[in-house]
Amino acid sequence: MTLVDPANRPSARAPLAWAVSGAAPWLLLAVLQLGWAVTDERLAWLHSTGLGITAAGLVVSTVIAPLWRYRVHRWEVSDQAVYTRTGWLLQERRIAPISRVQTVDTHRGPLDRLLGLANVRVTTASSAGAVHITALDAPVADRVVAQLTDIAALGVQDAT
Repeated sequence: MTLVDPANRPSARAPLAWAVSGAAPWLLLAVLQLGWAVTDERLAWLHSTGLGITAAGLVVSTVIAPLWRYRVHRWEVSDQAVYTRTGWLLQERRIAPISRVQTVDTHRGPLDRLLGLANVRVTTASSAGAVHITALDAPVADRVVAQLTDIAALGVQDAT
C-alpha cells in the first residue's frame, strides 16, 4: 500500500498568521536589546552581534518558516481517517482512524479571528495526542467539523 500525501492546504492567510506569531518574541527581544544598548554603551560589539542574531531570527521566523510550513502542511479527511502532515524543520505525519475519534473541536485565537482562520483538533483514543489541522479558513473548519461529526456518528464502534 502506497501512502499518498494529503491533498488540502491550510488557508492562503496561514503564512501571514504564522509570520505575525513568529515575529512577536523576536521583536520583544530586539526592543530589550536596544534598551540595553542605549543604557549601557560599553561592549558595542556585543550589542551589534546580539542585534544581528536577533535580526536573523526575525527573518527566519517571519519569512522562511511560514513559507516552508505552508509548503509542507497538508490535511485530508476521508470516510476512514483524518490525515495530516505538519512541521517545517521537523515534519510529522499523523493518521487517525475515524473509528478512534472521540471529540472534534475548533479553536480561534485573537489573531485567527482577525484573519478569519480556525484550527480543528481531533481527539482520538491515542497516546500520541490529538490531531491538529491548523490555519483553515473559518468556513472550511466548520465544514470539516460537521463532516467528521457525521462520519463518526455513522460508525458502530466507539473510540474507547
